[in-house]
Amino acid sequence: MVVVVDYGMGNLRSVQKGFEKVGCPAVVSRDPEAVRTASRLVLPGVGAFPECMRNLGRLNLAEPVIEFIRSGRPFLGICLGLQLLFDESEEFGAHAGLKIIPGKVKAFDRNMGLKIPHMGWNNVSFSEDVPIFRGIEDGSFFYFVHSYYVVPDEPADIAAESEYGIRFTCAVARGNVFAVQFHPEKSQENGLKILSNFAKL
Repeated sequence: MVVVVDYGMGNLRSVQKGFEKVGCPAVVSRDPEAVRTASRLVLPGVGAFPECMRNLGRLNLAEPVIEFIRSGRPFLGICLGLQLLFDESEEFGAHAGLKIIPGKVKAFDRNMGLKIPHMGWNNVSFSEDVPIFRGIEDGSFFYFVHSYYVVPDEPADIAAESEYGIRFTCAVARGNVFAVQFHPEKSQENGLKILSNFAKL
């Protein structure tokens, strides 16, 4: 069973519906025990990094998420769910993350002359053979909405990149952990293929 973590922020129902479309039952839950015992876990997120971390702590979900990841079962982070995996974010000051992936979350430079947030369809270049991207053509387009991007310390963690003023990491993969900056649940056929691939891990 896929469990989508409900910590009060994120497109929970749209993520759940995405899995249902590919024939995979998914439940939305904020029960720490459900998080610990899931067969696959999804951490979505929309909003501000510090508020999301506070909510995870307030609902006693941070440790269950970390425990799940350490168990080796498949984990998928989406949008802010990617950023929360990192050591810290500079959004509204310096704030600690879950510290699963070494690195930081940085803001797009508003002096680039581009609209912030980065919103809309953008192509993605895959860095390596990652299970959740199998069957998807390199350079395919996915839907983004974000003002911050991740900077992994270790190049080996980079699974895909995109460009918006700069070339930035838009997906990471480390063992059982996969996470994407774009929204698979809003990215039509290619996004559903990612959810389907993840459900089969």
